[in-house]
Amino acid sequence: MLRIALPNKGRLSDDARELFRDAGLDVRSAGDRALVATLGDEFEAIFVRAQDIPEFVADGAADAGITGKDLVAESGRDLVELLDLEFGKCRLVVAAKDDSAIRTVDDIPAGSRVASVFPRITQTFFDGVGRAITVVPVSGATEIAPHLGIADIIVDLTSTGSTLKVNGLREIVTVMQASARLIASNVAVADPARRAKLDELTTALSSVLRARGKRYLMANVPRTALDRVKEVLPGLNGPTVVDILNGGAMVAVHAVVPASSIYKLTNALKALGAEGILVTRIERITP
Repeated sequence: MLRIALPNKGRLSDDARELFRDAGLDVRSAGDRALVATLGDEFEAIFVRAQDIPEFVADGAADAGITGKDLVAESGRDLVELLDLEFGKCRLVVAAKDDSAIRTVDDIPAGSRVASVFPRITQTFFDGVGRAITVVPVSGATEIAPHLGIADIIVDLTSTGSTLKVNGLREIVTVMQASARLIASNVAVADPARRAKLDELTTALSSVLRARGKRYLMANVPRTALDRVKEVLPGLNGPTVVDILNGGAMVAVHAVVPASSIYKLTNALKALGAEGILVTRIERITP
C-alpha cells in the first residue's frame, strides 16, 4: 500500500481531502486528530505540515504527497511532479513600499535587504536577474518588514494582492506562479509496481479535475438544424448525435460543455427549436 503525505491543516488540507473523496478515495481515520488514515482501500495517508511534505517524500517516508509548488521549490529536493491539482493558486512576488522609488527589478539598489519566508527561491531569483541582495529570512508577517526597517523589499505570496495593498506595499514583479501539486519520490517512480499505482492515482485525480466546471447537456433538436446546433454546441470533440426511436424529424444531441456557458447555450438551443434540454453534473472525465 503506497503512502501519501497530505497537509494536516488549512485550505490545502481541505481541498486535498475533497479531491480524494471525489475520486472515490475517502479519507478514513480514527479521528480528526489522527496522523494516519486510509484512502479508500488503495493508499495510506499521513498528515504532516505542508512545508515538510517535500522532505518526507524525498526521504522515503512517503511515496508521494500533495503540497504547494512554492514549497517544493524552496525545499530544493529532487522530486517528480505528477500533476498540477489546480487549487491553492497564488503568486510569489517581489513587493516594495508604496512610497518607494522602486518600480522595476532594475531599480533595486545593490545590497538591498530582502525579507522572505522563501530564502532559497529569493536568492535564486535575484541571482538570475543579476541583482546583488542580502536575504533576510523571516518566519511570517513578511509585510511588516519594510515598515520596521528590517528589509527594503519583500518576496511573499499573494492571491489577489489585496493584503499587500492594505499594508502599503506595491508589487514589482512575479517570481513564480504556484498551486498545489501531486509529487512523488524518484525511488517510487523508478519502481514499476509503485509507478503503476501512482499512474492510477494520477489518472483518477485528473479525471475529477477535468470534470470540474463542466456539465453534460442533452437535448432533442430538429434534424434540419444540426449544422447550426454543431456551431452552438461544439462539446469536447463535437456533439454526439443519436437517432431517436420513432423520433422522425428530431435527433438527440449530447455534449460536455463549460458550466459557465449553460445559460447562453440553453437559450441558443431553444431558439433553434430544441426540446427536452437536460443538464447534469459530471463526476469524472477520462480521455
